[in-house]
Amino acid sequence: MQKRPGDAFTGPEIAFSLSELACSDPYPALARLSERDPVHRTAEGAWLLTRYADVDRALRSRSLGAPVTKDSIREMVGTGALFEYMSRRLANYNPPDHTRLRQLMGHAFIPRRMEALRPWIEQLADELLDSCKGDSFDLTSTVLHPLPSLVICELIGIPEADRHRFVAWTAAIAHLISASLSPGSGLLAERLEAGEAAAAAFWAYLEDLVGERRPGPREDDLISALLAAVDEHGRRLEKEELVANMIFLFSAGHQTTRDQVGNGLIGMMRHRDQWERLAADPGLAVQAFEESLRYDASFSLQTRRALEDVEIDGRRIAAGERVVCILIAANRDPARYAEPDRFIVDRPDIHSLSFGGGLHYCLGAPLARIEGAILLRRLAERFPNLRLVTAPEQIQWRNDIVYRGPRHLTVTA
Repeated sequence: MQKRPGDAFTGPEIAFSLSELACSDPYPALARLSERDPVHRTAEGAWLLTRYADVDRALRSRSLGAPVTKDSIREMVGTGALFEYMSRRLANYNPPDHTRLRQLMGHAFIPRRMEALRPWIEQLADELLDSCKGDSFDLTSTVLHPLPSLVICELIGIPEADRHRFVAWTAAIAHLISASLSPGSGLLAERLEAGEAAAAAFWAYLEDLVGERRPGPREDDLISALLAAVDEHGRRLEKEELVANMIFLFSAGHQTTRDQVGNGLIGMMRHRDQWERLAADPGLAVQAFEESLRYDASFSLQTRRALEDVEIDGRRIAAGERVVCILIAANRDPARYAEPDRFIVDRPDIHSLSFGGGLHYCLGAPLARIEGAILLRRLAERFPNLRLVTAPEQIQWRNDIVYRGPRHLTVTA
């Protein structure tokens, strides 16, 4: 179909469903979509962006805002604990409310606070790796999952005895972020029920913890820092905003890092020479983690909603329509990166879009980078002969269009 700037959409040029992201290798399908119809309208009326330049501009655009409204959240999950959580997540605010909330949250995410955790994270990584015994072991359950989970607990200030509770709560809530659930799905009711129960328990726990911290704040935990945060107008976070975004932080802050390191390792095992380069020079771990973010991000997409009529690459997008920025496609755009399907451990000039961009750039990105680089360095130092027990193409991946990662990563060292 020949397009001219300003033309209205008249029909799909290629069949593509977001469900195609829920597989071990969505990249061939994404490459075809990007080549033939890079601003693609789905049958449901959402617009999919796949090229780096389009995605980068969309993420930074003030004309594209939070993906959902309070009314749409209420319609999806009702009025219970899930609504209280989802409607107050930082990602679901637009300016000026987003500006106020982000500024207050930012007081707690200062680089000094993240860097102060580095020695403890290094020690934790060594302790977890010490527990890896036998000829083979599941790296996901022994190291990649517990480390970021325990780091978030430490950052928030959750007592050690309570930390086991958060795994199930987080899993039940995370399922509902995925756009793979649609009204009428038989699985939706089941997941909504589990998510509602998890959100209610999570909320009650953190509300009690906030109540404990308010009269007796600590110097070294995030909740105390957020309670003390004040914006330029003297305003503080409301209790509900604080609790909701602690849930958001925990839910988003550990499984994505777990999967990102796993995805990077799989990438280096596919390109074995790159793992051997890292093993020979573990100092490349920071660059290797950046390349893992580009090569196979653990967060596939970010969604925006048009706040006004906009035009992207000649396509007219009406106010209210959804714009889905497919991050993993943009990160492999051959117009931005040479040999985009190769993992190159010291690739120069990486500016991946895996943490989003613009107003909604991930607050936890500095911490994820610290954790990821430490894990890759320690693995390269201690297990230079690391190999997958299962071939990369046979690894079982999570059936999710938003979160990308292997269910298990069994290795031999």
